[in-house]
Amino acid sequence: MSAPDEKRDHGGGLDAAMARYGGSRDQWLDLSTGINPVPYPVGDIPADAWQRLPNEGAMDALLHAARRFWNVPEEAAILAAPGASALIARLPDVMSGEVSIAQPTYNEWAAAFGDRAVTKFNTPLRVFVHPNNPTGSLMNGDPTRSDCTTIYDESFADDDLSVSHVRNTHSPKVVVVKSFGKFWGLAGLRLGFLIGQPRLIRRMNHALGPWPVSGPALTIATRALNDTAWADATRARLSRDAARLDALILPKGAELVGGTGLFRTYALPETAPQMHERLAQAQILTRIFPYSEAWIRFGLPGSEADWAKLEAAL
Repeated sequence: MSAPDEKRDHGGGLDAAMARYGGSRDQWLDLSTGINPVPYPVGDIPADAWQRLPNEGAMDALLHAARRFWNVPEEAAILAAPGASALIARLPDVMSGEVSIAQPTYNEWAAAFGDRAVTKFNTPLRVFVHPNNPTGSLMNGDPTRSDCTTIYDESFADDDLSVSHVRNTHSPKVVVVKSFGKFWGLAGLRLGFLIGQPRLIRRMNHALGPWPVSGPALTIATRALNDTAWADATRARLSRDAARLDALILPKGAELVGGTGLFRTYALPETAPQMHERLAQAQILTRIFPYSEAWIRFGLPGSEADWAKLEAAL
């Protein structure tokens, strides 16, 4: 087996953790991903969502709900895809030129653009993960005044819609990628959205081919995007739980690097690999990074039992 590619490391490696430290899946607390641990209740799914090819009416209903939820400008178009990762992988095929990617950040962007990803900043394209993963930093300012096209990966922006750059997608210089799996806690649904100029959306639509989103995903996501009461309550809970996590970790001598309502990144007096190892021995999985010995990222526990498990291990 080849060695893992450190440039494309990810959270969520629970199988590897179990192989190394033991325990069954239900004994582990996975805090490595930043996915909402209290997911949207999917409810009943009609049989025809499974049995028939997805129809245009269902897709139209999803896009209408998404456009309203994110307040997409009339000038911009929106496309649903089988996950934000699929969009990241395909964007280099439909957008030309070199790209600057603010680092450190989510590593799939550099992997997707390959040799086109450069360190200089006078490029036709630039990418910002906004809020950044893992620092939580924001890239503010008016991107419509830039000489280049800016792509914002807003996979972690839905716990605070005020930070979103969707409002700027009336300009052809602004493109936004959205992940459905993080905020709604349904990563296995594999759903993402691309918002930008109609020409770009048409090219991506052609690249993805027919029926890019499954029937069950169309049903569940349309229901969730229309459920603004759930979204409001979830934002309030995430805010409380992020503050609760800070109150638990910071007294251990850690410093807050940054984060969102879905994850928190800390710098430690001991090395991050040491804490990561110690927690893994207690069957708690966190996220560390190949470019920093100091940083460790925690997602949020989802139940009182999970909170108690983490507190006991710390």
